Amino acid sequence: MTTQNTANGMLPHIRHTMVFQAPIQKVWEAVSTSEGLAAWFMPNDLQPVAGHEFHLNAGPFGMSPCKVIEVDPPHRLSFRWGKDWTVTFELKELNKQQTEFTLIHSGWDANKVTEFGESHTIVRNRMDQGWAKLCKSLGAYVEA
Repeated sequence: MTTQNTANGMLPHIRHTMVFQAPIQKVWEAVSTSEGLAAWFMPNDLQPVAGHEFHLNAGPFGMSPCKVIEVDPPHRLSFRWGKDWTVTFELKELNKQQTEFTLIHSGWDANKVTEFGESHTIVRNRMDQGWAKLCKSLGAYVEA
């Protein structure tokens, strides 16, 4: 677990882990394809290829630039989101019908503001709650 380091302004990563009653391949497709990601997160033009630049349609916040930085099917996908953040999806097969899913949203810094001028501290708390709901939506999607 990441600890808060107030000396340099770094805030803890957002981290959510859940176990889904779904095969790892189904969860992988839900987090690594444009269609899958759109079903539970945001419309996008993701391709699971390292270096691929894409956009998340963040509704009122507009098109948010992203770049895939790591792809390790079906276990890990990471992308840069905006100017400061990294989002990582980690998958672990528990058995043929169960997958442990961990979301890690890093890059939080109390001394920084988002592209929209809001403090990371405020946005982090909002995003932590948002990710909790989104992970449940992902679970409902892959378990359907």
